[in-house]
Amino acid sequence: MTDRPDTSRSRRERPAKPALTREGIVAAAVAILRAGGLQKVTMRRLAQELDTGPASLYVYVRNTAELHAAVLDELLGTIGPAPSQGSWRERLEGVLTAYTAMLFEHPSLARSALTARPSGPHYLNLIETLLTLLDEGGVPPGRAAWGVDLLLQHATATAAEHAGDDGSATAWAALTQALRGASPQTHPHLAALAGPLLSGAPEARLSWGFQALISGIAQTAVPDETG
Repeated sequence: MTDRPDTSRSRRERPAKPALTREGIVAAAVAILRAGGLQKVTMRRLAQELDTGPASLYVYVRNTAELHAAVLDELLGTIGPAPSQGSWRERLEGVLTAYTAMLFEHPSLARSALTARPSGPHYLNLIETLLTLLDEGGVPPGRAAWGVDLLLQHATATAAEHAGDDGSATAWAALTQALRGASPQTHPHLAALAGPLLSGAPEARLSWGFQALISGIAQTAVPDETG
């Protein structure tokens, strides 16, 4: 007579699931992002990956928006420190360019970053680095504090704009035709500047934007400036 398998013992001998932690949840979310984009990073999908129920995740992450902000913060840790060579302006632009490049690698995250509110250690490190470089350049504290927001907005919006490009040349061709075909009678400035409006590599325009903002931040006082 064949013995029946001891199913109760086999269940007990199964390896226990790793305990849930916020760090583990964020790491799993980043892995999902890399594999399928931010749209795949949902509480339901994350629960499946971690072999748990969605309700268990809310103990560590309040909602999907907080989860996406935590994912952004985690990826900010890949940027690295400021370059060691160059002027303070060049090093500041280097950090901002690295931030933009990270978002370019994750187009769906770039769009989310426009409204995300990260508050983790990597985001704090990024802000500290930007403020340090602005201080090195002699930018008054109040202007630096407000300027950091503008610099990150420009970088984030640039990445998000290109993330929305579906790769089709049709829309760009239509815009080019419309600008170059503008009437000098009805749109004299546009007609005269159609070439410059369409000119410049994305990298050059991004760099120019950073330098224009840095110069403006350094020269423009904030209300009731005391610094």
